[in-house]
Amino acid sequence: MNFKEKIDPENLPQHIAIIMDGNGRWAKKQGLMRAIGHEKGTKAVREVVEACSEIGVKNLTLYAFSTENWNRPKLEVDTLMKLLVSSLKKEIKTLQDNNIKLNAIGRLENLPSKAYKELNEVISKTRDNDRMTLTLALSYGSREELTNAVKEIAKNVENGEISAKAIDESVINKHLYTQNLPDVDLLIRTSGEQRISNFLLWQIAYAELYFSEILWPDYRKEDLFEAIYNYQNRERRFGKTSEQLS
Repeated sequence: MNFKEKIDPENLPQHIAIIMDGNGRWAKKQGLMRAIGHEKGTKAVREVVEACSEIGVKNLTLYAFSTENWNRPKLEVDTLMKLLVSSLKKEIKTLQDNNIKLNAIGRLENLPSKAYKELNEVISKTRDNDRMTLTLALSYGSREELTNAVKEIAKNVENGEISAKAIDESVINKHLYTQNLPDVDLLIRTSGEQRISNFLLWQIAYAELYFSEILWPDYRKEDLFEAIYNYQNRERRFGKTSEQLS
């Protein structure tokens, strides 16, 4: 089935978030080192970015490296950071040619200096692009993001900049890394795992969840189109009944 042809361009998710899972298991199946799995995963990143750009998805967020990932073996972490730098250098032309803006969320100051510098350079060079925003979640953890937001808001209350009664969802949103992004409409996780793993917990409140059995290095455009087609065939009620929506 050609899922791309079946997608309704008037009903696209405005924000897709992906937990890119399965690089290590893919490598193990091939009898290769985990690092090779991560390298092969970069092709899948290119595929989904191009797919989103082709059909008009405005926002794509990829869970590239969590705060918990720092606990992985040093060799694997070093490989991931080197891969980040090389990918940014390699893909800057693709981002510019497709009018894609790069964004990043997380504790970016924890990244190695070389990765941090390269990331900021690409963000700066693409800041005026407006066809799509690609956000990389790096050294990111949602609980930490929410904890920091609570601390900042508490400080503002303490300083008299805002009253406790004035705190609502919009105030909280303004203190999150994703303050300039819409809520997530579609969350995809690959590799057959069915959990959220501390990713965008606030932002996925009404997201449709889609779990794919495909390991991330094997994920291709058609797989993303299938997920979007599946999303479009669901009824999003936002707490209402089907009768109310119709």
